[in-house]
Amino acid sequence: MQSPFMLALSERLESLSLRVHRFNFDYMEAIQRDGRRRPPDRMPRLLECFERQVAAIGTPPEQLFIAGKSMGGRVASLLATRLPVRGVLCYGYPFHPPGKPDNWRTAHLGELLCPMGVWQGTRDPFGTQEELSAIALPEQVEIRWIESGNHDLEPLRRSGLTQSGLLQTVAEDSLAFMRRHS
Repeated sequence: MQSPFMLALSERLESLSLRVHRFNFDYMEAIQRDGRRRPPDRMPRLLECFERQVAAIGTPPEQLFIAGKSMGGRVASLLATRLPVRGVLCYGYPFHPPGKPDNWRTAHLGELLCPMGVWQGTRDPFGTQEELSAIALPEQVEIRWIESGNHDLEPLRRSGLTQSGLLQTVAEDSLAFMRRHS
């Protein structure tokens, strides 16, 4: 939750009067406690952690939009197949592992109980525009392509764009997505 990406995006979302609740998964908390790198927990534990965070907010889930960056977005989307949230926002969704475009992580998307917005850089190695044009995604999944962005929505220098500008656009578009689905 302290990554530069998460801090910058959260700041922009909050500047639009959105309430943002950031958290670390349990494995990341352990890394921060003892400084030892470790792999992410298995999906059941990640889902349990995310669901605990939703419950701690104290608002009925059907009134909440949940979100995540990369793996956190994948966990949010899986949670939205069993928890009736208002919607899901994913920033840099890991559609497949880099370099393995045949290993899709999309089977569950047809089971979503709500709309899902994805903000994906056109240069994201976890799923490019070309790769995604070859598969059919459920209609409740809306993808917004961020020109020149990588997995952290950092553009190529020669594009003339900045990550700061792209994150502002993403935040504004996220607000529009939430308004459309409220």
